[in-house]
Amino acid sequence: MLISTTSTLEGYPVQRYIGVVTGEVIMGANVVRDFLASITDIVGGRSGAYENKLQEARDAAIAEMKQQADHM
Repeated sequence: MLISTTSTLEGYPVQRYIGVVTGEVIMGANVVRDFLASITDIVGGRSGAYENKLQEARDAAIAEMKQQADHM
């Protein structure tokens, strides 16, 4: 299955539209991650802890969207 956020895919004919699928994920933060992120805010730089958690949430949301599309 090809997944896209556009109505067309160059080189691929659209066989059917199945509708809109969504994926929602709520990821809990923790005290240690918040503390490390606040230090990063003070000294500058990127918060690896939050970036990893955001990546994990994005992957889970996409997986949920794929599952919903399969059911449709």
